Amino acid sequence: MSDHGKFATSAIHAGQEPEKWKSWAVCPPISLATTFKQPDPGVTKSGFEYSRGGNPTRNSLEEAFAAICHGKKALVWASGLAGTNAVLQLLRPNDHVLAIDDLYGGTNRLLRRLGEPMGIQADFVPTANVDKFADSMKPNTKLVWIESPTNPLLQITDIRAVVKQVKAKNKDCIIVVDNTFMSAYFQRPLDLGADIEFASVTKYYNGHSDVLMGVTITNNADLAERLQFIQFAAGAVPGPFDCYLVNRGLKTLHVRMAAHAKNAIRVARYLEAHPKVRQVIYPGLESHPGHEIAKRQCHGFSGMVTFRIRGDIEASRTFLKSIKVFTLAESLGAVESLAELPCIMTHASVPAEQRAQLGITDDLIRLSVGIEDIEDLITDLQQALNAAVPGYEATPAVGEFITEDAAKTSAVSKQPATTAAPGNMTPRTPKVNSVSSGVATPTRSAAGYNAPTTSRLAESPARYEGSRPPSRHPPGGQSTITFG
Repeated sequence: MSDHGKFATSAIHAGQEPEKWKSWAVCPPISLATTFKQPDPGVTKSGFEYSRGGNPTRNSLEEAFAAICHGKKALVWASGLAGTNAVLQLLRPNDHVLAIDDLYGGTNRLLRRLGEPMGIQADFVPTANVDKFADSMKPNTKLVWIESPTNPLLQITDIRAVVKQVKAKNKDCIIVVDNTFMSAYFQRPLDLGADIEFASVTKYYNGHSDVLMGVTITNNADLAERLQFIQFAAGAVPGPFDCYLVNRGLKTLHVRMAAHAKNAIRVARYLEAHPKVRQVIYPGLESHPGHEIAKRQCHGFSGMVTFRIRGDIEASRTFLKSIKVFTLAESLGAVESLAELPCIMTHASVPAEQRAQLGITDDLIRLSVGIEDIEDLITDLQQALNAAVPGYEATPAVGEFITEDAAKTSAVSKQPATTAAPGNMTPRTPKVNSVSSGVATPTRSAAGYNAPTTSRLAESPARYEGSRPPSRHPPGGQSTITFG
């Protein structure tokens, strides 16, 4: 796609035009007021009554989101999960939700543990089998929830194909796409047929690890009206200062996303060539099963890289305790690089059986590649891998992965999306890359992970099954319910 120039202009100006303010301020003012003067009882001159129902700073941000996401109405929420819960409030008792099985642990927990008391049923279908998605629908299926790429296995869902299947069976079924891992800079779900685009604004949109927020965007007037009522009635709204920070973050989103992607492909290629890494999962790599679909429906690739270290839980722990530039922490999408162990961090609340079936195992490490100097990042990964996995003297030279050529991905295709289903995530053997000693990286393989069949998942308490990997940072009194 060639609309990044328009994207940047919208992100900087939409909803933030100086003419909106009496002062003609170039930077939108922060309106901290909770209530607004009325010239006559029940009459508003400004359009604002009480900040739960609307606030000038929040409205400015919502206009910006609608513009960059190609939507008619955007609504921001106090957190990502507050936005997810708001979407769930669209449903009624005995309604059915169909979701992919590989998705954010918090969404999984919300659907299982809060949906059931509301009388809402949730089934999880294998992401690799979305070509048969409609077969899992029931007469009472009212909402479909998908991610692409998924969290944490970075599987690619053919959004247009899912939309075509679902709408053919039930045109009124609401299709929600969690776009957190891509942002509208790289992917626009509404353009692909989704009814609602959802994202955790905490991540790439804000980009600085200092705001909790979620957003929903839609072109459907009825859904917009219903969600706006939920926002007003339930009151899960962000404060004006948080909205100001995100407004500011959006202005640099196009620059940051390009930098994330440039660093991530270099990191992915380095890890793919490393003998101490069993498998690398990154949609920008040609070895990724969903690479071609991603090229058709995305404008590029983000900073999320997942890999399997050649070792067990202790190797993973040692790696994460050894990193110095990357930070061991949950969350993602910020300027700083983060690393985490999904099985006991972000996805600890997912039932153990489902984690095992998906392949969220002890060796799976998720990276959020930031925008630091690429040589520092790869050098950090190198020393941490050396600390975690003994042996393998021949390792890739850092220098060959920090060049401009190493940052290139295959060109994003302009072909129209097809209904081809994404391949499964059975690990593939990456192409052999040269290493500093001239010794090729050994051929790598890993056991495949069988996707679960469609089923109601058993209840499981949201707790850690093991202790959290020790951090190199001072302890901060962390909760046993995961949030990343």
